[in-house]
Amino acid sequence: MRLIIRYFFRTLRLILTPFMLISEKISTPESIHRSPEEQARVDRACENLALYQFSACPFCIKVRKEMARLGLNIETRDAQHDGTHRQALAAGGGQIKVPCLLIREDNNQERWLYESDDIKSWLQQQFEPASG
Repeated sequence: MRLIIRYFFRTLRLILTPFMLISEKISTPESIHRSPEEQARVDRACENLALYQFSACPFCIKVRKEMARLGLNIETRDAQHDGTHRQALAAGGGQIKVPCLLIREDNNQERWLYESDDIKSWLQQQFEPASG
């Protein structure tokens, strides 16, 4: 029975994945506009970030859409199909759970931030332009 359930969900995932990825492409918002100098500053800050994710994970899609909206060039690392990234996530973050944002602090310490809502909030606090 377990085997049947496992194959059912694998098949379901194979069927739904293309639709989820197409939906992401269609519904991703345009990025906010910044001056070239401001965008260069944001890009430098993003060099210290990496998002561990699965391509069809709905929570990862939610974070990637926020990254696109904020115009962030954050490296994405596939922890589903790349064993090296999967091991790094397990060793550094302590669990294989996505999405996970790796934040390298100025003092070379690493912070592993899980949960899509927490990641979105952190990105907004760091990169949302001040209104007014």
